[in-house]
Amino acid sequence: MVKIALIGAGKMGLSHLSILGAHPDVQIVGVCDTSKIIVDVLERYSGFKCYSDYLKMVEEAKPDAVFVSVPTKYHYTMVKELLKRNINVFTEKPFCLNPNESGELVLLAKKAGVVNQVGYHNKFVGTFKEVKRLVASSAIGEITHFQGEAYGPVVIKKKSETWRSDPSEGGGCLMDYASHVIDLINDIISPIESCKSSILKSIYSKNVDDSVYALVGTSSGATGIISVNWSDETYRKMSTSVTIIGTEGKIVSDANELKVYFKGDVLPKGYSKGWNVKYVTDLTEEVDFYLRGEEYSAQIDYFIKSVKRENKNNVNTFDSAWKTDTSISLIKNQSRI
Repeated sequence: MVKIALIGAGKMGLSHLSILGAHPDVQIVGVCDTSKIIVDVLERYSGFKCYSDYLKMVEEAKPDAVFVSVPTKYHYTMVKELLKRNINVFTEKPFCLNPNESGELVLLAKKAGVVNQVGYHNKFVGTFKEVKRLVASSAIGEITHFQGEAYGPVVIKKKSETWRSDPSEGGGCLMDYASHVIDLINDIISPIESCKSSILKSIYSKNVDDSVYALVGTSSGATGIISVNWSDETYRKMSTSVTIIGTEGKIVSDANELKVYFKGDVLPKGYSKGWNVKYVTDLTEEVDFYLRGEEYSAQIDYFIKSVKRENKNNVNTFDSAWKTDTSISLIKNQSRI
């Protein structure tokens, strides 16, 4: 059994806790949150040992790994303390407030030799995994253009301030929403290493951006557009998609449906010339416990197997998340508004 502790019992923390609690190879040895109400409820109804001080929890519970599910502002300090103690770490996204912090943690994790992972769950979505496979095999030829998009109804009116509306805590559309799209492009094509121009626009928020539009370039030479808006109430929930145009075809995919067009006669197995459509149900492996989507359980199962040394721990590493933090910083620094 892998002994797991959790820091932060908010929305994502409780989601992780539910999946971890059902995992056959996991023993939850501690839960930490600063809210007395949450701690009291969890202690009363879950049976988990709860704490308000994460360092005390680590010292007493001696976990093999810790899940960090707190606002981004606290990632650097908490993860650094865990790495000093040679503890395996899964932390929520985005990794850190800036690439200097995340770069330091990458080096510390390598020095400690511990398993490290960041919660960019889209890499575990069946459609996006297939997009990556097709692009890596040059199935659509040389990439000439791409577009990464995400829209949803997070902030659709002026409302009270939370950590999501505070830039110093990692709030804002770029950090919280667009980071998913940027990380996906970095993984499928190659890391975004330049930004020609960007617009970070507030719609309802006072202190952070509600939409992000950027013209970017990747290390492989491909160029494209990032378009993200979390103040779009025409969407019921977050919708993330990628469009990739190549010399031999085109890919249009979201988390539910993958559409691929092939020009030529040399085709990947299972595809035909012209338009092809595949659904996430055709491309997703079953998970033992379903909550919100198979990808959430899949990423946790991957982490647990990494801790048990049953896989290579090369998906969503601190290093890849540092590259995403770097791309975010580039876009932020080029903002015209």
